[in-house]
Amino acid sequence: MSATDARLLQRIRADVRSMHAYAVQDSTGMVKLDAMENPHRLPPQLQAELGQRLGALALNRYPDGRVNELRRALAAYAQMPEGFDIMLGNGSDELISLLALACAVPPSAANEFRPASVLAPVPGFVMYAMSAQLQGLSFHGVPLTPDFELDEGAMLAAIAQHQPAITYLAYPNNPTANLWIDAVLENIILALGEQGGLVVLDEAYQPFASKSYIDRLARHSHVLLLRTLSKFGLAGVRLGYLIGPQALIAELDKVRPPYNISVLNCECALFALEHRQVFAAQALDLRAQRALLLEALARLPGVRAYPSEANMILLRVADAQKTFEGMKTRKVLVKNVSKMHPLLDNCLRLTVGTAEENAQMLAALQESL
Repeated sequence: MSATDARLLQRIRADVRSMHAYAVQDSTGMVKLDAMENPHRLPPQLQAELGQRLGALALNRYPDGRVNELRRALAAYAQMPEGFDIMLGNGSDELISLLALACAVPPSAANEFRPASVLAPVPGFVMYAMSAQLQGLSFHGVPLTPDFELDEGAMLAAIAQHQPAITYLAYPNNPTANLWIDAVLENIILALGEQGGLVVLDEAYQPFASKSYIDRLARHSHVLLLRTLSKFGLAGVRLGYLIGPQALIAELDKVRPPYNISVLNCECALFALEHRQVFAAQALDLRAQRALLLEALARLPGVRAYPSEANMILLRVADAQKTFEGMKTRKVLVKNVSKMHPLLDNCLRLTVGTAEENAQMLAALQESL
């Protein structure tokens, strides 16, 4: 590296230079079961219909009021309560970043030694901590219990100590795939309301869960519901949405970049919602496949599979790295999460795939243990 290049690198924030970029595994030629994607593609007839609609779009124009039609369609789909509104994001990742941006407290004489903070149980979705760090907020992770439940006492103590601006509660959680105990969840939400913090219920995996928080949302003025169409079946489209009280969404929307939802994203999402029964059938199939997978995994010696309310299954094996590499050699790609957190020691995360993919995965797993 030349001296000039070295000087240019110094312009990059030191904390950014010390970070690791979000890694995407090469899945060429593999059975891809590492990213919780819906494995089903659109039927050929719908592919043709969507292609015609996308081809007719005015790509030479910025997005227009069509995005408001999408907001209304999502509100109806989600059964959004009265007095609430929707903010769209380029995937839920963008919305997580925008939340951190909106809640970051600029340094001042009053707060220069205490930046706003973000709280979340860990292990959890890595973008909560990453977005906080990039916006100058402090992140506080509160470990789950050994059986991956919320530690109510530890969460309440952390809330009192850090008074977080934002607390994320993934529902179901990633990578543990479980829903939280209702009474514990409500106690934490109430405690956060009393100290004036926002709660973000992240329902990325809602299509595969037995319940949602949407019917309880109207009880609280400090709770936001975050969802994505990625697990619905549109991971390639990048469309997330945030539901919250109108006044709160109006303030958060001020930091959203103009035209952040392309006409292509918008039209794909509208098309999918018009054909929601197709995606609902796909989710139903994946829930059935999940049940079959859990039964099969329970019969494998040396494997502990944890209950799941998502389209993924967390399992513990004797040697996660060896098993991961063995499965990869057999052309099956899963996620080795064993280094993410001590509670995940020797754990792998498997995406629920099609019946054929799951059979290949089980064979590769059994041969790699």
